[in-house]
Amino acid sequence: MTEIMIPAWVDGTLQPVEKLEAHLRGLRHKAVSVFVMDGDTLLIQRRALEKYHTPGLWANTCCTHPAWDEADLDCAHRRLNEELGISDVTPLPRGQVEYRADVGGGLIEHELVEVFLVKETDDLHIAANPDEVMDTRWISLDDLRSEIAQNPEQFTPWLRIYLDQHSEMIFGG
Repeated sequence: MTEIMIPAWVDGTLQPVEKLEAHLRGLRHKAVSVFVMDGDTLLIQRRALEKYHTPGLWANTCCTHPAWDEADLDCAHRRLNEELGISDVTPLPRGQVEYRADVGGGLIEHELVEVFLVKETDDLHIAANPDEVMDTRWISLDDLRSEIAQNPEQFTPWLRIYLDQHSEMIFGG
């Protein structure tokens, strides 16, 4: 795995930390999450089996960590393209979310997340990168909540947290 330096807080100071180390130590770090909507349906992705944590689980459209010195919006654009081949959209900032979750294998996601929403999906072309994404689908928020209630183990902890605790901030208004 290539060493990727992400912004994380160590002893109260934001500094570049190797991504895996940040997760092993459970350090609070910056992240970006994008939700692409088409009317009342959300594009979700199933994480590739090669991912080093939460492989094969369903997540929101795109979630990642900005590189050190990378702007959050630039990161959102970059990862939409890298993971799903999506470009020419305008992610709209929705606010910040902080959460801490065990993601298995001794890894902790403790993220301060900049959340973005994409509402313009006319002629949206999806070309999933198989190294990142094994499947995608569109689902209504009500159906997604129902599926999560029935089979929570099939969804990433952060997606469950977003829908349970931050749905109004992300999707409302």
